[in-house]
Amino acid sequence: MDYIHNQDVAHRDIKLENILIENESKKLKLIDFGFCCQAKERLKVFCGTPSYMSPEIVSKIEYFGPPSDIWACGVLLYVLLCGTFPFKSAFEKDLFRKISKGQYSFSSGNADLSEEAMDLIS
Repeated sequence: MDYIHNQDVAHRDIKLENILIENESKKLKLIDFGFCCQAKERLKVFCGTPSYMSPEIVSKIEYFGPPSDIWACGVLLYVLLCGTFPFKSAFEKDLFRKISKGQYSFSSGNADLSEEAMDLIS
């Protein structure tokens, strides 16, 4: 993320499906740059995968790409560590409401998470 953001590029579709692990070196590779764009100014195009979208995107207000990518990285880390999404709903409108409020919790089933992991996600 640091590399592409330093090139003034926003990916805009960070999600589990867009990260590959190279077998031998165990390096992570980011794929699917279909939504990427130059990110020097506020963006007006609202795109991405709903569960990973930042509050600005779901609220349809102009946003900066890199912070939205970082938000998606937080969602991704939550999913990797907890096995579920922080914001869930069968209905997109309800999902977007939950994301825009930014309220989530670490359930008792995630008691193994360290304080540092929870702090990093937050």
